[in-house]
Amino acid sequence: MSEHPIESLMRTTMDNLKKMIDVNTIVGQPVETKDGKVIIPISKVSMGFVSGGSEFNKANSQQNINDYPFGGGSGAGVSVQPIAFLVVGEDVRLLPVTEMNYIERFLDNIPELLKDAIKSYKKKKENDEKDITINPS
Repeated sequence: MSEHPIESLMRTTMDNLKKMIDVNTIVGQPVETKDGKVIIPISKVSMGFVSGGSEFNKANSQQNINDYPFGGGSGAGVSVQPIAFLVVGEDVRLLPVTEMNYIERFLDNIPELLKDAIKSYKKKKENDEKDITINPS
């Protein structure tokens, strides 16, 4: 049995969609910064696809299916929306693109602030211990 025209129409549309969308659309190419951190963009991809057709029968139903007139169409839509950036350095952080209020942003940064404060305290303590000299009396 020969191929129906709608099959060719759908195959062409699907092949073009495969060319447009790949894994790099969702998880983007990494970018390295001067300080050695790697930033990876992450996106949300939404896709819609539709295909349809119609045949117009002739009076004689003994004919081959390809002898009937055919009308059809297909379409697709793709939406790519960035949602976050994955920052990889000494630690891994996910930075959402959506706006957060200041309280949420502060709460998200508390672990980073505490880590910096502890490092600073340890460094100061080490420097203070080096400065202590024994004074012979």
